[in-house]
Amino acid sequence: MTVQDPLPIRVDIISDVVCPWCVIGYRQLAKAAQNTGSELDIHWHPFELNPQMAEGGENLREHLAAKYGTTLEGSIKARERLTDMGAALGFTFNYADDMRMYNTFRAHQLIDWASEQGKGHDMKQALFATFFTRREDVSDMQVLADSAASIGLDRNDALTMLQSGERADIVRQKQQFWIRQGIQGVPAMVFNQRHLVTGAQGEDNYARILQHLQDNQAA
Repeated sequence: MTVQDPLPIRVDIISDVVCPWCVIGYRQLAKAAQNTGSELDIHWHPFELNPQMAEGGENLREHLAAKYGTTLEGSIKARERLTDMGAALGFTFNYADDMRMYNTFRAHQLIDWASEQGKGHDMKQALFATFFTRREDVSDMQVLADSAASIGLDRNDALTMLQSGERADIVRQKQQFWIRQGIQGVPAMVFNQRHLVTGAQGEDNYARILQHLQDNQAA
């Protein structure tokens, strides 16, 4: 009797590139997969935390205070916690007082375009760094084109796509699909198209989920 390797575990991740817990959650999941010997089949899906955000964005700290009632003390503690958690997972959060929050609709169009070229995952990771590590404007088409070039995609093709808006309708449709499924916050992960897990769950919890799914596959 031949023992077959476990099938890859499909994970649909609904997230935004300006969501720090999306960075943390994915990296915790990736580490759990490494620790459990799980192979992941990752699919990224668009979600905008701030679809009404104006061009130029808003000061991040002021934005969070207005949206969530975050105090200055709370903001400082949250940034310190995220920075430490990110560092432990190999990611650099580079917060600053003048950091701004931006609209991410164009960023999602770029990820959608990159996905068709087999680089959606790389594009997502690059944009996390563009926003959180380099504090760049992820609504700016030139910045986005540079990010595309950084992962080996054609900068001019990326810029042309963004300027045309050709991906706008399909990205809106994808966003609406997940909203209709009841997704109201991110990160949200759907394992094997059946099991929804919300929030960053931590390496141990993700490891238990992955092990459970592996065991069910083997049964």
